[in-house]
Amino acid sequence: MSKESVKIREIFTSVQGEGLYVGEKQLFIRFCYCNLSCAYCDTDFLAEKSKDYTLEELFEIISNSDTKVVSFTGGEPLCECDFLLEFLKRYKEKLNKKIYLETNGTLYQHLEKLIEYVDIVAMDIKLKSATKEENKFVENKKFLEIANKKEAFIKVVFDNNIIHEEILSCVNLAKENQNIIVLQPKMPISDDLKIEKIFNDFYKNYKNIRLIPQTHKFLNLL
Repeated sequence: MSKESVKIREIFTSVQGEGLYVGEKQLFIRFCYCNLSCAYCDTDFLAEKSKDYTLEELFEIISNSDTKVVSFTGGEPLCECDFLLEFLKRYKEKLNKKIYLETNGTLYQHLEKLIEYVDIVAMDIKLKSATKEENKFVENKKFLEIANKKEAFIKVVFDNNIIHEEILSCVNLAKENQNIIVLQPKMPISDDLKIEKIFNDFYKNYKNIRLIPQTHKFLNLL
């Protein structure tokens, strides 16, 4: 069944502050709802503060943007999979923009429905040591197998609680297709965070990694 409208928390243009596309101007569409409750989450995606948009209204806003990339973020945008699928089926070719999906990498069955319309997948691995959520490595593996049909990279938010088994699990997920792992220190960065040590713990097991903090917070951008 198609879905003709959806609750969206906010729509704004800014500079991408995370991952491999840091510094690129993007249009951000922030969806409400998430299937996880990460302890460090600092994003306001409450539905009570949202606005309803139809497919046509969202298309008009995106088509009038001067950005070359549209980032669907949240919350977890795949919670609105039916709306996204209907939107992309109707309008992807007309937009002439890259579709960038920011996701927690757990709803693999939802991703399967619309992967053909997505260009870039930024998949978070939500570690129990940082989020207090149970590790979802089984779901992450299935998700990444689908995401790798397109350009995909992995983001890992970490703090001093990270354990060796989590590092190895992240590395094993990335190795099969040589996905880049972006290590992201949990914000705000504590004075005692062992950033270099944790980076090196990853690096000695896997070389295809980057250390990139949330640069938009240093620049006071949205």
